[in-house]
Amino acid sequence: MKWAGTEIYHFRDHHHEERVINNRILFSAIFVFICILVLLARFYSLQIVKYQDFVTQSDKNRIQVRPMPPNRGLIFDGAGELLADNRPSFTLSIVKERAGNIDTLIERLAAVIEITDKDKENFYKFLKQRRRPYEAVALRYRLTEEEMARLAVDAHEYQGVKIEAQLVRYYPQGDLFAHTIGYVGRINAREQASFSEDDYARYSGTHSIGKIGLEKFYEDALLGKVGYENIETNAHGRVLRVVDETPPEPGKNIELFLRSELQAAAAKQLEGKRGSVVAIDVATGGVLAMVSAPSYNPNLFVTGISYADYNELNRSRDLPLFNRSIQGQYPPGSTLKPMLGLGGLHHQVVTYQTRISDPGYYQLENDERLYRDWKKGGHGNRVDLHQAIVESCDTYFYDMAFRMGIDRMHEFGIHYGLGERTGLDIPSERSGLWPSRAWKRARRNLHWFPGDSLNVSIGQGDVLATPLQLAVMTATLASRGKLIQPRLAKSIGGQPTEMVVLGQQQVASEYWDYIIKSMEDVVHSRRGTAKIISRKIGYRMAGKTGTAQVVGIAQDAEYDRDKLEERQWDHALFIGFAPVENPEIAIAVIVENGEHGSSQASPVARAVADEYFKKVRK
Repeated sequence: MKWAGTEIYHFRDHHHEERVINNRILFSAIFVFICILVLLARFYSLQIVKYQDFVTQSDKNRIQVRPMPPNRGLIFDGAGELLADNRPSFTLSIVKERAGNIDTLIERLAAVIEITDKDKENFYKFLKQRRRPYEAVALRYRLTEEEMARLAVDAHEYQGVKIEAQLVRYYPQGDLFAHTIGYVGRINAREQASFSEDDYARYSGTHSIGKIGLEKFYEDALLGKVGYENIETNAHGRVLRVVDETPPEPGKNIELFLRSELQAAAAKQLEGKRGSVVAIDVATGGVLAMVSAPSYNPNLFVTGISYADYNELNRSRDLPLFNRSIQGQYPPGSTLKPMLGLGGLHHQVVTYQTRISDPGYYQLENDERLYRDWKKGGHGNRVDLHQAIVESCDTYFYDMAFRMGIDRMHEFGIHYGLGERTGLDIPSERSGLWPSRAWKRARRNLHWFPGDSLNVSIGQGDVLATPLQLAVMTATLASRGKLIQPRLAKSIGGQPTEMVVLGQQQVASEYWDYIIKSMEDVVHSRRGTAKIISRKIGYRMAGKTGTAQVVGIAQDAEYDRDKLEERQWDHALFIGFAPVENPEIAIAVIVENGEHGSSQASPVARAVADEYFKKVRK
């Protein structure tokens, strides 16, 4: 081609351009193909290889496991009356993981309903304890309907707040069974620290645990087995549906030997006093009544007692939190005399014909000390064992103890449960003290002196016993030597508890007849120290009064109540069983600073026995 005399030449290389374009197309195609392969590989990995992992993670976000606490077992008395119940209560809780700023949330809640400083303190304390993720922590118990209505108005603003209906322990009899049933309370850091991994699982969703009494002793049976449910929630944590569940197993119900009628009768007799009453079924060892006065309302402790209420109970001089029946260790006074008199006959230290002269005191050879009888001037010149029991002659027992010696006295007393815990199914029982030569040598590095034996013979000196031990001793006397372990539970989950016979003392039948007749005359004879309770009585009762010194009286001094504070007055005691011919109930009573067993303690036992024959025995 020529252009105006100039020849124009073509410089474009079409073949080259075509090759470049083809290469680019090929490169693009390969690139796109590789990208598609990568996408397919990623798709395969996500949809096929890691499918199950992502499904699992998704379920974890959507499905949550929620523990279902079991209903705590109920406790009934021997007639089926409910003593420990579960009642519904609405609880306000917070799920920390959903709540955002908890301090701000609580302040906002406090503007709507009452939230005390104690509530906040408990909440933060329990928030620090070990718990599952998304597990709610209780802030307020026992919401009223009005409070729930206030919270419902702006419920959407309280993220992480839950209001749930829970069953909370309730004791319908109030203070009547407080020391025996005990109470449950919120699980504290110390208890949680002692938990095993199994315990953590068992208490999932449960806020309370048995603290004292039967609630603590039978915690395993009462607790039950926790259940679980898988729930589906939305992004705000609200439950959409229950996917599946394993229902909880309720705790076992417990039936007791205790009878409300006897408990109420004993408590009424001790109203305004400090003391204890224990009544035992002679045939089975079942505890029919066990009262410690004064008492307290166990419902105060269930969801957390206030400082004011606890301080009032803890600082009281009357010690309402103290269980006198199993922890009070008192000098038993003359209530030991029937048992020791039986020992004197058994070891033939004394006979029915043994008589002493009682001038009102006893004196050991080469000892200036006078061991005084409670009766000034003494009981006469021909006091035998029967009279010594009926009139509670100290001098007779001083003489018998000197001849019997502490070794035989100690060995004989062991058969009646003295000096040892009885094994009652309740925690914190004390053992009392039944002294011996070995005990004194070990504890005080001193020898045993004859005067020590004289003091023990009238239930003074080193000897100590709980009211429960005195009741066991009385039941053993009533059953003629059969020592049965006392127990509160008659059946657990419908299964009867087993009676445990700890021993059977072999003593001649005629000695039993003699001692029991003497105890019967304590109540029914004209000279008996407890004759006051025999008026219009419809059955035969055997018993023994006792008076125990609280403070020592100098040799040349007399007991003068007007010069002593009320809490220094003597304790009043009484033991007894009825009916004499076929004993069914054995009773021990102590009235602190009541002074006279005859006028203060024996009427209490009579009232309990009357109630037994009117309403329990029928």
